[in-house]
Amino acid sequence: MGDKLGEPDLAGGFAAAAAASIELDDALWNPISTAAVARAHPRFDETVLDACCGDGASALPTAELVGPGGVVDAVDFAEPLVDAARERAGERMPQLRLHVADVTTWEPTGYDLVQCVLGVFHFPDLDSDTRHLIERARPGGRVAITVWARGAFDPLPELLAEALPDGGASLDAAVPRAAGLESIDTAGSLAQWLTGLGLAGVRAHTVQRHLDLTPELLWLLVEGTALRFMLGGLGAPAVEKVRKRYLAAVEARGMTSVDVTTLIAIGRRPA
Repeated sequence: MGDKLGEPDLAGGFAAAAAASIELDDALWNPISTAAVARAHPRFDETVLDACCGDGASALPTAELVGPGGVVDAVDFAEPLVDAARERAGERMPQLRLHVADVTTWEPTGYDLVQCVLGVFHFPDLDSDTRHLIERARPGGRVAITVWARGAFDPLPELLAEALPDGGASLDAAVPRAAGLESIDTAGSLAQWLTGLGLAGVRAHTVQRHLDLTPELLWLLVEGTALRFMLGGLGAPAVEKVRKRYLAAVEARGMTSVDVTTLIAIGRRPA
C-alpha cells in the first residue's frame, strides 16, 4: 500500500461491505446476536434502542419479543444494511422502526432497554459516546453492551497485514476501532468500565465460540467485517494478490477455526 489509511470512512466502508456482511449472518452475526438478546431479555411492551443495528440480527428478534405493544428503534449509519433489515422485517413488525442515523447523536431517551451488539468499537470517542448511549435509557432501564473478547479473530489481522503489498508497514491501525478497546476485552474489565460510566449492578458474561474455517469464509470475514479497511484503496488486481497470500498464510498455520468469543455486559441506569 502506498498511502496510509488515515481516518477511515466508516459509513462508506460498511456500506461497501454490506453484501458480504449479510452473507455472514448465519455463520457469525445471528448466533452472536441471539446470545446477546437472550441476556438483555427484552420484554413484552418494552421500548428498546438497538444501536448499530446492522441488518437487524439483534433488532428483529428483539421486535418479536416486545410484541406489537412495544417499540424497537433500530439505528445504523450504513443505509444498505438498514435497507436489508427492512427487507427482512417486511410488513410483519410495525413495532420495528428503522433509522439511518448516527447513534452517537441520537436524541430520544426513556428506553426500557438500550442494546449495542459489536458497535461501540466504531465510536470516535469510546467513553463519551458510550455514556451518551447509556443516557438514552430511562432511570432504572437496562443497558446491554456486546464486544469482542481478547483474542477474537487472532491471528487473522496479523496475517492479512503481512499479505499487503508492503507487509502492513504503512498501516496506522489494523482495524478502525475506538481508542481504549484493548482495556475492555475481558469480562471483568468490561464490567468495571461500564460501572465507571455510570451503570449499576453490571454483570458481564463470556460467550465462547469458534468458527470453522473454509477458504470462502476466511475471505468473507475480510470483506464483511472491519478487516476490509486494511485493504485501503487497493485495486482489484492487488486485492486478489493479497487474498491469495492471506489464504496461503492461514493454510501454512494449519488453522481450521478462529475464535469469535464475545463479552456481553448488562447493567442498569441508576434510578
